[in-house]
Amino acid sequence: MSPAPTALDRLVSREPLPTLGLELPLDNDWGSTRLRADRAAGRPFGVPDLTRHADLARLADELGFAALWVRDVPLYDPDRFGDAGSVFEAFTHLGHLAAVTERAVLGTAAVVLPLRQPLLVAKAAATVDVLSGGRFVLGLASGDRPVEYPLFGADFHGRGARFREGVEILRAAWAHRPVGEGMSLPGLGLGADRPLEVLPKPTGPSVPIAVAGHAQQSAEWIAHNADASLNYPRPLGALRLATRRWQELTAESPKPYLTPMQLDLTEDASVPATPIRLGLRTGREALVEHLRQMGELGVAHVSFNLRPGDRPVEEVLHELAETVLPHFPPAGGAGTPAGADTVAAS
Repeated sequence: MSPAPTALDRLVSREPLPTLGLELPLDNDWGSTRLRADRAAGRPFGVPDLTRHADLARLADELGFAALWVRDVPLYDPDRFGDAGSVFEAFTHLGHLAAVTERAVLGTAAVVLPLRQPLLVAKAAATVDVLSGGRFVLGLASGDRPVEYPLFGADFHGRGARFREGVEILRAAWAHRPVGEGMSLPGLGLGADRPLEVLPKPTGPSVPIAVAGHAQQSAEWIAHNADASLNYPRPLGALRLATRRWQELTAESPKPYLTPMQLDLTEDASVPATPIRLGLRTGREALVEHLRQMGELGVAHVSFNLRPGDRPVEEVLHELAETVLPHFPPAGGAGTPAGADTVAAS
C-alpha cells in the first residue's frame, strides 16, 4: 500500500505547472494609497490591518487557493526592517486557521528555528498538523535579524549549527517508535532507553520540512535533510539556474521547489509584467504567462504576497480565482489543471 499523500504532495502536480497560494497577512498596507493614509493618520509602517483576517482566510480557502502561508517575525523592528509580518504568533495563528479553513495547505514561511526550543517547535508543529488533518508544511529559516538573537539568549553567528541541531531534534521527536522506546538524542543527554515522547505524533511519518533560503547551510545539506526548498523569487534566468541545481541535487529522490512572490495585480489585464522588489507588477495576462514559465523551470508552488498592491484585497482574490487559478492545478496535487477544458477568458 502506498503512503498517504503529505501536505507537500498536495502542492505538487504531474503537470509542469505550479499550484498557487497566498502569503498572509491578506492586506495591501504597502500600496501607495494605504501608505499615504497611514502617514496621515500616524499609523506605523509595516503593521497590517488584521480586522478581517479570518474572513479573508476563509474566502481564500473557498476560492480554491492551494495554500496559506504565515511568517514568523518575533519582534517588530520599525527602524531597521519596518515589517511586522503576519503579526500573530505563528503556531497560535495556524491553529486558528486550521479551524476556519477546510482545504488549503497551511505553512510557515518561515519559523526562525534557532530562536526557538526545538522540542516545543516539534510539539507545536505536530499539533497544527493533526488539527488541520495533515495540511501542514513547516517552513524553517535561520533568521536574518541580529538584534533578536541576544534577546533570546542565542548566538547569531552560531545559528547555522543550531539550525542543524534543531532539525535533527524535530525529526527524532516526530518519529514513530515501538512502545517503551524513547527518543535518542545524545546531544541532549537522552537515550532510547528513557521512554520520553513528544505528543501528538504527526498524521504521517513526519511533518514535511521546507528550508527557506540557505539557512546558513550548504545546498547539499538542504537537499538531503529537507523535504522541499522554499526559495526567494528570482528573474527567470536566475531561476533557471537555481531550479536546475536543486533538481541535480535531488535527482535520486525528487523534492519540490517552492517560491513566494510579491504581486501588484493591476486592474488592466493587458499591463505587461515589470519587476518590483521580490516580485512583479503586472496584469493577469502576463502573470499567467510568467507563472507558466516558472512551472516549466521546475517551480512546484508559488505563493502571492499582495501587500504591495493598491487595490482592495478581496477584489484581487476574486480576480485571481476567476481568471488565473483556472489555468493552474488545484490544491490536491497531481492531475489536470482545474478548468483545463474551459479555461476562463483572459
